[in-house]
Amino acid sequence: MERPAGLRERKKLATRKALADAALRLCVERGVDGVTVEEVAHDAGVSLRTFFNYFSSKEEAVVAGDVATAEAFVQEFAGRPDDEPVLEALRRALVEIVPERIDRAKLGQLRVLRQTPSLLPHLLAAFHAQERALAVAVARRVGVDPDTDVYPHMFAATAMATLRAVVTWWLDTGDRRPLADLIGIMIDRLDAGFAR
Repeated sequence: MERPAGLRERKKLATRKALADAALRLCVERGVDGVTVEEVAHDAGVSLRTFFNYFSSKEEAVVAGDVATAEAFVQEFAGRPDDEPVLEALRRALVEIVPERIDRAKLGQLRVLRQTPSLLPHLLAAFHAQERALAVAVARRVGVDPDTDVYPHMFAATAMATLRAVVTWWLDTGDRRPLADLIGIMIDRLDAGFAR
């Protein structure tokens, strides 16, 4: 028999996802300024109070999908075998998590919304949190102190910025290759130091 805590956690995740999906859908349809938090909560079938149990604003809800994907990726990276080289762990974690969570249509919608000034602080905060979490995982993997060694921070910032560039290029060009293939190319380029 399943433990109640597991069921509660799944319900919380489902509610968070429903709110994030509603916020993204409504803001794409009407623009961020044309949607209220009350409308997002209503669309997701929850109370306003429940909304604020999960998000501080509609903007935070809109970028929640990006945050969840990054958290899953960092967790996957941190769980890779200890003897795996750092770039190989990065490749395998990205290929395992990112392609299955990337919806080309949703990402295209989110890219349009990202031009909304009120979303910028939330996106920057999400990117910063992603890079910090990855830097801590990298430091653990390579056995350095992230407070005294810049390598984990450089690695994390480069990896996350490069991933964003690859996904953006994939969306803009309509490239039909699987995203996992492009991630492989990305890692190969990082490994070669961008040599051509």
